[in-house]
Amino acid sequence: MSQPLTQHWQTIYSTKDPKEVSWFQAQASTSLRLIQKAQLNPEAEIIDVGGGASVLVD
Repeated sequence: MSQPLTQHWQTIYSTKDPKEVSWFQAQASTSLRLIQKAQLNPEAEIIDVGGGASVLVD
């Protein structure tokens, strides 16, 4: 990633509350639906790649 683009995203994440960005979701409905559909073992470990300030763990 180029330095100006990296700086842009660092500025966004350091100056805005997660609820202020356009991609904020109060609930991770799509992720939760996909996890349920996968019928994983309750002990399965899941990684939320690209989740940013994700609420999935909540």
